[in-house]
Amino acid sequence: MDINNVIFAFVLTLFAGLSTGIGSILAFFTKRTNTKFLSAALGFSAGVMIYVSMIEIFFEAKLSLVKALGVTGGSWATIGAFFGGIFLIAIIDRLVPSFGNPHEMRMVEAVENTDSKIDSSKLMRLGLFTAIAIAIHNFPEGLATVTTAISNPSLGIAIAAAIAIHNIPEGIAVSIPIYYATGDKRKAFKLSFLSGLSEPLGALAGYLILMQFYSDAIFGVVMAAVAGIMVFISLDELLPTAREYGEAHLSIYGLIAGMMVMAVSLLLFI
Repeated sequence: MDINNVIFAFVLTLFAGLSTGIGSILAFFTKRTNTKFLSAALGFSAGVMIYVSMIEIFFEAKLSLVKALGVTGGSWATIGAFFGGIFLIAIIDRLVPSFGNPHEMRMVEAVENTDSKIDSSKLMRLGLFTAIAIAIHNFPEGLATVTTAISNPSLGIAIAAAIAIHNIPEGIAVSIPIYYATGDKRKAFKLSFLSGLSEPLGALAGYLILMQFYSDAIFGVVMAAVAGIMVFISLDELLPTAREYGEAHLSIYGLIAGMMVMAVSLLLFI
C-alpha cells in the first residue's frame, strides 16, 4: 500500500469534512441564499456519487470479490455488501433524532431575521443536536472517502468534492440555530466547522481497523458497501435537499451534469 496515497486520502477526507465551515461563512457573510446554485451543486454532487458508485466502485468491488471467492460467490458477496452498506447508513439515519435532522433546509437570510423572543436554550439544543447528527452521518462518509482515495486517488478527489458540496447546507443547519441562541458568530462557526471533524475520524477508525485485515475479499466488501452508502446518501439526502431549495429541474440538470463530468473524467484516466 502506497503511503503517499494514504496521506493524500486523509487530506481529502479532512477537506471534505471541514467544508461544513463553508456553510457557516455563507450564512454569515452573504445576504441571501443562492438557491439556484445550491440546488444545481447538490444535484451535481449526487450525480457524481451515483455514477461513480454504480459504474466504477461497484465494478472494482466485484472484481476483487470474484478473485477471492470465485464468480458465483464473489457476485453474491458484492450484491450483499452493496445492500449491506445501504442498510447500515439507513439504520444510522433512523437513529438520528428527527428534530436534529442535519438535512433540514436552512436559509442564510435567517441570520438577519433573528427573533429575540425565540427560546435561546431550545435553539442552542437544536444546534448541538444537529452538530451531533452531522457527526454521526459524516462518520461513514469519511470511511467511504478514504477507502476510495487509497485505492484510486482520482476517484477519491471526485468523492471528496461531492461530499464537500453536500456538507455546505449541513454547516448552515448547525450555525444558524446556534447563532440564534448566542448571537455569537464565532461560536456558531466553530461548532459548525468542528462538526465535520467526524469525517476524518471515521476515515482514521476505518483505516486502523480494516487495514489490519486487508485482503481482496475485505477490500471488495468494503468498496461494495461504500457504493451502497453513497447511493443512499445521494437518494435520501442530496436530491431531496436540492429540491427543497425550490429548484427541482436544476437539481436534475445538475445530476445529469455530474454524471457526464464523472463519465468523461473516468475515460480520460484510462
